[in-house]
Order: sequence, then structure tokens, then C-alpha cells
Amino acid sequence: MTVLVTVSGCGESGPTAAEAGETLKEHITELMQKGQVLDVRITDAGGRDIPCGEGKAKRTFAVAGRDPASERKPDSLNTMLVGALSGVASYRIVDDRGNAPIRLANDEYKTVIILESPSNGKYAVKGETECLPTS
Repeated sequence: MTVLVTVSGCGESGPTAAEAGETLKEHITELMQKGQVLDVRITDAGGRDIPCGEGKAKRTFAVAGRDPASERKPDSLNTMLVGALSGVASYRIVDDRGNAPIRLANDEYKTVIILESPSNGKYAVKGETECLPTS
């Protein structure tokens, strides 16, 4: 009986790449809604495993869109999305050097979101999961 408990406990290690990929897609989609981003288009539909080695893989997803105020600078757009993201899920800032992409991570869901608005009034958000088991 102890063996069964030990074996069943091994499966509780966190999400698979596919599960985390779906969560990532949901978080980015909800972020676009909360940020009131216009003309959102998917630039990377993800949905496939990208091998990382050791039987693990990651998933990706990315979108782009525009802001109603076309003159708003990229750094301001990214900062606005950081605020909107707090209403989606708990992400912590991993890297923010100002006027550069902002990298955020969620340890529970094993996801990373990168806010990389390229020019005034243009949003770009991409994400990836950590390297996770495929099953």
C-alpha cells in the first residue's frame, strides 16, 4: 500500500506542456481583453510541443494588436499591460530594463509572458511555458 501512495504522489509534479500551453493562451487572451487592445491577431498559434530534451517540451503563443491612442509609446504600452495582467493571474517581473521587453513569470502555472510592444500604439505579447513533461 505504501508503494501505491508513493507512485501516485509522483504524478503530482505540475502541469504538462500541453496543459501549461492552454493556460498561457488563456492568460494572454484575457490580458488582451482586460487591456482593451484593438484588432488583436494571433502571430504564433502555438499548440505544438517544442522539444527541450529529457522527454520535456515547451509551448508558445503570441499576439499583436493596437492601442486606441496610436501615439502611446512602447514603454507605456508595456507598463499598462503589466497592470492589466495583475487582473488575470499572479505574474512576477523577472526582467524590466526600461524601454525594452518586460519578462514576467508565473511559478504556479509554469508560464512566462514577454511584453514587447515594438512601436507607438502597437502591442506585441508572446509567451512560452517552461520545459515540462509531455505527459
